[in-house]
Amino acid sequence: MSDSTSSKEMKSPKKLSFALKYFFGVGDAGFILMSNIETFYFMTFLTDLAAFAPAIAGLINSIFSIVDACLSWIYGAILNATKAKKWGRYRSWLILTPWLVPFLFAFQFLRVSSNDVVAAVVIVAAAIISHIVWNFGYVANSALVSVVGKTPEDKATLASSRATWNNIGGLLFSYLGLPFASLLAGVVGKKNQFAAAAFCLGILMAITYFAHFKMTEGYEDIETENVKVAKTNKMGVGEMLRALFQNPQLIILIIADLAKWCVKFVTAASAIYYFRDAMGNPKLMVPYALCIALGAIVGAYSARFLARKLSNRTTMIISYVGMAIFLFLIYIGYSNSTLVIALMTCAQFFYGMALGVAPALYSDTVVYATYKTGKNASGWIMGLQNVPLKIAVFLRGTIIAACLAASGWKSGVLLKGVARQSMTVAFGLVPAIFCAVGALLLIFAYRLTREKVLAYQAEIDKRDKQ
Repeated sequence: MSDSTSSKEMKSPKKLSFALKYFFGVGDAGFILMSNIETFYFMTFLTDLAAFAPAIAGLINSIFSIVDACLSWIYGAILNATKAKKWGRYRSWLILTPWLVPFLFAFQFLRVSSNDVVAAVVIVAAAIISHIVWNFGYVANSALVSVVGKTPEDKATLASSRATWNNIGGLLFSYLGLPFASLLAGVVGKKNQFAAAAFCLGILMAITYFAHFKMTEGYEDIETENVKVAKTNKMGVGEMLRALFQNPQLIILIIADLAKWCVKFVTAASAIYYFRDAMGNPKLMVPYALCIALGAIVGAYSARFLARKLSNRTTMIISYVGMAIFLFLIYIGYSNSTLVIALMTCAQFFYGMALGVAPALYSDTVVYATYKTGKNASGWIMGLQNVPLKIAVFLRGTIIAACLAASGWKSGVLLKGVARQSMTVAFGLVPAIFCAVGALLLIFAYRLTREKVLAYQAEIDKRDKQ
């Protein structure tokens, strides 16, 4: 091995730049702005603009959602199994695929034929293919938390910055998303407004991912120049399975992480039932959306400081306990809508904190896997964050439907008295239970402390210098 290569292996890790500390996450804001077109308006497009019958619209949504969930684990595996590209194993994907997304994603919101079958096939195909393409960039972006951050503190800073910008993207979309689509309707027509919005916001996502590509330059080893690093980072299927099943902390974390995503998706989808059907005031959704978004942003930004003072694990435990307490209090204080908004704002503060530190915890399990197996499974492990997310999306509909059925809910009927409390079962009680279980798992089963991570990393560094 050449002297130049050896020096690359032994050089001191680069400190995080100002851009990485405070702007790593603009790509996530761009991604949220783009993907929220689907989250909020895909079903509206299918039923109102594409004029599909509700049953067909539901079938279209179900087919692509199931396929998307089934594929959620493969992207990180492919990143680790294939040959690294010239700009790095992970950074390269920030510029290779995102530019294709706007064109593919736009077709998800276009009805190209009067024939229902043909139109549905095109929409489903566009949805599946666009998600496959964008998930490579999404997972590579997640993996960079582990690649760029060399210490638990750096990883927590990067994860916190990502989560802060993620929530900023959500806040911006809640106020600008529909007006932007309506503005485009004046140019391309109402039926094509969401396709145009998907295309424009897809371009924005690609630009912000390019910003991540530039700000991470010099932080990832180029494997084409370093044979030893290439051997460490490239993995076979058996090695990936060992990195998972010989890593019980990772399995525990994936299970516990389901609670965080249930808080996000279940509370978001059930809020309207509380404010409209229990309190009879759907207009409260506007101040509610603003308050919880601000709470999540502050929580995400605070995560870096708390993790630095305590640890990633302790911060995650605190966030789960906080969510469990405030969500349960919503179930108790259901009769006062102002109090409920205040309590959910507090719960979302802790959700933002959990969102801000979770990638750092996954990154800690990457260190443990590297220590145990000698292989760097950053892409594979960081990509597994998609699994609890997709499960939570599926559980969202199941939980809400079950709670509504159990409460005797009927469309257009305003609930009276204590019956209003039933609308906070999905809104508060069930997510609180998830968080309480997640906290117990993290307290009693997740044993990867900061001290252990530092010791494992020191041993890995020692091996690399040999």
